[in-house]
Amino acid sequence: MHRKDFIKRLGYLATALPASTFFLQSCAGLYYASFIAEEGVLRISKSEFEQIKGGKQIERDFVVIQSDSMEYPIGIFKTQNQGYTASLMQCTHRGCELNIGGGIYNCPCHGSEFDRLGHVLQGPAE
Repeated sequence: MHRKDFIKRLGYLATALPASTFFLQSCAGLYYASFIAEEGVLRISKSEFEQIKGGKQIERDFVVIQSDSMEYPIGIFKTQNQGYTASLMQCTHRGCELNIGGGIYNCPCHGSEFDRLGHVLQGPAE
C-alpha cells in the first residue's frame, strides 16, 4: 500500500469511528422516565419499566429520571421479586456524572465502577 492510500484510508477511519460510536450509544437506549414529585418524594409508575418492542411487551432493566431542578440524574434498576433500587448518578470520587452500561454505573472521568446498589466495583472511588 502506498503512503498516500494509507493516509486516505486512515482519514476515512477517523471520520467513521466517532459516527459509529454515536450510533452504538443510541442503540443502548437510555430511557428517561416520567415521574411526579410530591412533598420531597419522587413517584414513578411501574409502567415506565414496560415497553412494546416487535409487537411484544418487554421489561426494561432500568430507567433514568432527571429534571432541571436536579443536579444529577437518578438511575432506577429493577431487582428480583419486583423490587427497585435507586442511586444518584454522581461519582463519590470527584463528583462526575455517572453513565449506565452493562448493568453497572461507570464514571467517565477516572474509570470507577459501581454495581446496581451503588457499591464500588472498581476504584479510584471508595
